[in-house]
Amino acid sequence: MNLILDRLHQALLTLQLGEVDALLESPLEQAAQQERTYADFLCPLLEAEVDARRTRALLARTRMAGLPYAKSLAQFDFAFQPRLDERQIRELATLRFVADASNIIFLGPPGVGQTHLAVALALEALQGGHSVIFTTAHQWVADLGRAAREGSLEPRLRHYLKPKVLVIDEVGSLPLDSVGATTFFQWISARYERGSVLLTSNKSYADWGQVFGEVTLATAILDRLLHHSTTLNIRGESYRLKERRKAGLLAPERKEGTPVS
Repeated sequence: MNLILDRLHQALLTLQLGEVDALLESPLEQAAQQERTYADFLCPLLEAEVDARRTRALLARTRMAGLPYAKSLAQFDFAFQPRLDERQIRELATLRFVADASNIIFLGPPGVGQTHLAVALALEALQGGHSVIFTTAHQWVADLGRAAREGSLEPRLRHYLKPKVLVIDEVGSLPLDSVGATTFFQWISARYERGSVLLTSNKSYADWGQVFGEVTLATAILDRLLHHSTTLNIRGESYRLKERRKAGLLAPERKEGTPVS
């Protein structure tokens, strides 16, 4: 029996079935005692291997995604942003937008939850088996600029074309120079209808000419970005300001029409 067990362990390790190998001996004893069928014995072991591989793959995808934190939709305070349609967000979480290679753009002032929602949908995509990369607009442009100076722009652009979902955070927080704006247009054009973009910005579309330094270029970018897309414009107070008010560090928010004392 020990010889057979050794051969089984060796075969499982060769086949890289580590979870089956780790669990093997106890089910073998139970099968011998209970006279279980081969299928009854084998199925739970293979299911455990599948679950373990899915978990490892999810961890690897999450590590490669580079998310700034892990925040889910369950952690989002929809009550604080009552103008935001929760049903629409839940619909986006079904990941139909990934299958359609369509885009999601969150617009609004800083602190109202755009990044939280983008990260939450990115987590849903990761759990759904899709590849994700997260970057800020500033980091993204700096990375491509460095690649251009080193003569490796094309491979680096392909890196950002690969994931099913690319999250670009804080577009508009800093204006882009002409090289960055042109590179952004080249990338958007190459990715068009090939993968989804989750983008957050504190600038309205009317202000994107300032962000990209040229109205014509901004219009061309928006033309491709918005063709298959959902825009969510979030209005409201910053979560960070809300916490400061709760802590008594800021005066209570003045309601419209209330005189200033």
